[in-house]
Amino acid sequence: MKSIATLTLNPTIDASYDVDRVIPTHKIRTRNERYEPGGGGINVARVFCRLGGRVECLYLSGGGTGAAFDGLLDDMGLPRRAIAIAEPTRVASAVHEAQTGKEFRFVPAGPTISDEECAACLDLLRDVDCDYFVASGSLPPGIAPDFYVRAGEIMRERGIPLVLDTSGEALKSTLAAGGVYLVKPSAGELRQFTGEALEEPEAIGAAAMAIVAAGQAELVASSRQDRRNSSR
Repeated sequence: MKSIATLTLNPTIDASYDVDRVIPTHKIRTRNERYEPGGGGINVARVFCRLGGRVECLYLSGGGTGAAFDGLLDDMGLPRRAIAIAEPTRVASAVHEAQTGKEFRFVPAGPTISDEECAACLDLLRDVDCDYFVASGSLPPGIAPDFYVRAGEIMRERGIPLVLDTSGEALKSTLAAGGVYLVKPSAGELRQFTGEALEEPEAIGAAAMAIVAAGQAELVASSRQDRRNSSR
């Protein structure tokens, strides 16, 4: 199986809890407390590793929560290289309310990344050894929307195909630059990208083919499931 390296610029510790009922201003006792490493590229790496592939996780990590995040990856046996940042890695929370079956999710924007930290991340990409490079997830504050464009240029210089999974301005600017091997937008991200309703599968397929025809990506894989429940 081929090897991949994944880049996660805004990783998160995903904390989840079960409660009987959410009551405002009350101290609520939880159960089934869980902590898992998350973020776009981390999630890709976890699945790819389970399938038997060789993977390396590249990500930004800072503060005490960053150290905890590093430990969670080590517990899973995922090879990793962290880029040190000044501000702490974010922690997202999900609370499942047993009485109603509802889930409440709280997802911070993430740490603000400095220009120096951004440059250190790009420098690390010049030393990556993989068959495919996967850039996945949201951009934290401080990183310009064209970051994945610059990352893609480094990969192309090294002959490594870029797989892109992001949204918003980061998706628009990277596709506008072209040269993406595979892009993986959800239906909602495609709607945002095109400005069209795209309610039928045929419309989603046509929008995906338009990206290929424009030379923005060789392959497009679109899911109909939007990412409302993702910490990305």
